[in-house]
Amino acid sequence: MDYKNNILETIGNTPMVKLNKVVADLPCLVLGKIETFNPGHSVKDRMALKMVEDAEKAGKLKPGGTIIECTSGNTGMGIALAATIKGYKCIFTTSDKQSKEKVDMLKALGAEVIVCPTNVTPEDPQSYYSVAERLSQEIPGSVWLNQYDNLSNRQAHYESTGPEIWQQTAGKITHFVVGVGTGGTVSGVAKYLKEQNPNIKIWGIDTYGSVFKKYHETGIFDENEIHSYITEGIGEDILPKNVDFALIDHFEKVTDKDGALAARRLAQEEGLLLGYSAGSALAGLRQMKDQLKPEDVVVVLFHDHGSRYIGKLYNDDWMREQGFM
Repeated sequence: MDYKNNILETIGNTPMVKLNKVVADLPCLVLGKIETFNPGHSVKDRMALKMVEDAEKAGKLKPGGTIIECTSGNTGMGIALAATIKGYKCIFTTSDKQSKEKVDMLKALGAEVIVCPTNVTPEDPQSYYSVAERLSQEIPGSVWLNQYDNLSNRQAHYESTGPEIWQQTAGKITHFVVGVGTGGTVSGVAKYLKEQNPNIKIWGIDTYGSVFKKYHETGIFDENEIHSYITEGIGEDILPKNVDFALIDHFEKVTDKDGALAARRLAQEEGLLLGYSAGSALAGLRQMKDQLKPEDVVVVLFHDHGSRYIGKLYNDDWMREQGFM
């Protein structure tokens, strides 16, 4: 009989799929690493399980304990899956720009969700970072995993995602393209790939309203760069410890509109119903297509599933309200 002992054993080993119509004008092979095949439908399942297990090993998380995390939704989903199997309670803080689907899915797995305002500074007591930190100090037997600065996040991708990509491309990968949020995926994968071949280019996709690109290019953390944006899952108004800027060769900014339209193209032309950051990653790659050669092998990592965005990205009325259609 062929079966898994629980749902957590299905995390990882996601498929690689060739992109066709949406990259028809690019000179090279472009492959999508489809992380929606994880049980929580996102790449975050990998690091969520790693953070939980490392907290257990360190003695910070004990039986019957409470896991607290600030999340835009996907990390919470992965943690909630782990907590369900392992018997922990979950309290998640999130920002009010996240889709209703994400909040409802976290609640469906038995988690408590606290929605915090988006348009406040990270230091503000109302921010979803600050609320998570405060709750972890107030609730006995709780642990705040803090995906932004918890290096188990980065390590999970060094141990699993990076080796998978290397093996699936038979070591022929030349470019890795991915949206950057907490920085765990890009930095963990980049560290592994560059150890195998230091010439592999790592292109991080950023969004307007985020500090990453300017900081990477100038070393200046410019608060004037920060403003609210619609794209979910990428960009930051802080510098997470998981972002290893030395491993990233280039940051490309993508507008809210271009990311949204590219995501819809992936659904309509490739049959890939993916999230906002997937559209941003494709749009960013297309913006840099002149830098690619026929012999290149590009891997674009697609973070999460489009079911998280049915009320937004894939809703024509919402798209018109934003001026995207």
